[in-house]
Amino acid sequence: MPRYPKPPKVRDSPVIPAQIESLPVTTIGNGAFAHCTNLTSVTIPDSVTTIGNGAFSGCTGLTSVTIPDGVTTIGNGAFWGCTGLTSVTIPNSVTTIGNGAFAHCTGLTSVTIPDSVTTIGGWAFDGCTGLTSVTIPDSVTTIGWGAFRDCTNLTSVTIPDSVTTIGGWAFDGCTGLTSVTIPDSVTTIERFAFRNCTNLTMYVTRESVAEEYADGNGIPFEVK
Repeated sequence: MPRYPKPPKVRDSPVIPAQIESLPVTTIGNGAFAHCTNLTSVTIPDSVTTIGNGAFSGCTGLTSVTIPDGVTTIGNGAFWGCTGLTSVTIPNSVTTIGNGAFAHCTGLTSVTIPDSVTTIGGWAFDGCTGLTSVTIPDSVTTIGWGAFRDCTNLTSVTIPDSVTTIGGWAFDGCTGLTSVTIPDSVTTIERFAFRNCTNLTMYVTRESVAEEYADGNGIPFEVK
């Protein structure tokens, strides 16, 4: 994750205005609050549509954030390394969760991904060791490379029929994952997608891509 210059010191719970000099605030810029370790909460106005790359990266004291309904894009690394963040609700307006958006948010235990999201970016939740379960909505078609890599406490995941591609390393190192059902819609499972999932049993359909993948990679599987 790139380092952003430290901004001026901000108070611990800033309120971002909806307008500045009569102009609407629509974007929180790249690295806007990066490494503001004293930041504990932030209120984002409804006018905002984009949370920029690394906007809150390294805000280790951030425990809660409300993302308003107008936001459509959560940028790459937007909340990277926010280790104090325990839960986040992503609104129905969001279509893209950027690469590494919540990576290394080790305190994150739950996340709600709405039906509007079509792509979960690469490494989006990489290293979220506190995450125990995730439901992927049936709007998602692609689970990016390393999206849930090293989520060691993740025990269950629901992959919907809309998903066609599971990227490389997507669930690599998810040692707590015990079962996953791969739907027939999945036509591509890239290399190392489930590597080091030492307790995993895959549930697959006969002669499917998933069966071929499990068999070829020595992963226990059952035909559903």
